[in-house]
Amino acid sequence: MNSSSVLRKPFRYVYWNAAFVLIGINLLVFLLTAGSGKLAAYLSLNPHLFLKNGFFWQVFTYQFVHGSMSHLLSNMLGLLFFGLTLEKKMGSKEFLLLYLLSGTLCGIFSLFFYVIAGMWQIFLLGASGAVFAILLMYAVLFPRSIIYIWAILPVPAPLLIMAYAAFETFYLVSGSRTGVAHSTHLIGFAVAWVYALVRFGINPARVWFSK
Repeated sequence: MNSSSVLRKPFRYVYWNAAFVLIGINLLVFLLTAGSGKLAAYLSLNPHLFLKNGFFWQVFTYQFVHGSMSHLLSNMLGLLFFGLTLEKKMGSKEFLLLYLLSGTLCGIFSLFFYVIAGMWQIFLLGASGAVFAILLMYAVLFPRSIIYIWAILPVPAPLLIMAYAAFETFYLVSGSRTGVAHSTHLIGFAVAWVYALVRFGINPARVWFSK
């Protein structure tokens, strides 16, 4: 068995509402950290604590920490609206692998970015990297899906992803909307793109632009 067949070997399909479990974990961590800044700093991703103090778990745990109710709500709504449908399509095991792997790789690559940029005191937190990966994979597996912005404006899923990518790139390059992890969002898109190629043998560009 070659490496490509191993990487593309499908899981046995099961469905057990992993998206709801993830939402529950995020909510629980938010409640635990809301009254403890020390715990939030312990679980969030900080380059200094990671490299100097050996807080290696932070590249995984940061994705379950949120700084405010609005921060939590925006990410969990994305997970709810797109994650449930995607999980039913992929199965819970595949969905969970995509979500956790994307979130962790977003943490690792964001860490490299912060170290290179000398941003030692920044704290990265939130599920947005993993959620952006879910958004892209949704557009890959449901390319004809129409998403209604503000419940009014119909936008094809692939077009929405491209618009998000364009805005995030602009914000990152221009330095506007500081305090938002634009690089992590773009990494989430990139990880999901590679995941689709490696795991499913699907090129998102061909799916989106084929007639």
